[in-house]
Amino acid sequence: MNATSAAVAGALTFLWVGMVSAISFLEAPLKFRAPGVTIPIGLGIGRKVFRALNHIEIVLASAIAVTAAVGDPHVSIVVLICVMAVLLTIQLGVVRRRLNRRSDRVLAGEELPRSRGHMYYVAFEIAKVAVLVVLGVNLAAA
Repeated sequence: MNATSAAVAGALTFLWVGMVSAISFLEAPLKFRAPGVTIPIGLGIGRKVFRALNHIEIVLASAIAVTAAVGDPHVSIVVLICVMAVLLTIQLGVVRRRLNRRSDRVLAGEELPRSRGHMYYVAFEIAKVAVLVVLGVNLAAA
């Protein structure tokens, strides 16, 4: 893989890791501990923040794939990019969609029991970050 493509794709990969780590593992849980933040307010903020993050993730995934492809990547890098894309697609297409439907109901005033949906989302975040770190390390070594 050529050095420029590897460096750009690696930088984008670690930018993505930082964004997901800051938002998913810091901002999201902490916002519900802030004084005066109710569940509906937290959900409203969370939906906006995660909608923005998810759009940026799609752009980053596309940019990483294109940048790596231009650089004639090793098969391991291609596989990691594909795994990352599949994880992101399932997370946004299935898990987030279900969470949005549930949060619509909560924001409409319905009282619902606790859900495991957020745990699935967090599991995908952890898996995605792990794959991105491995991808970034592979790109740095390329």
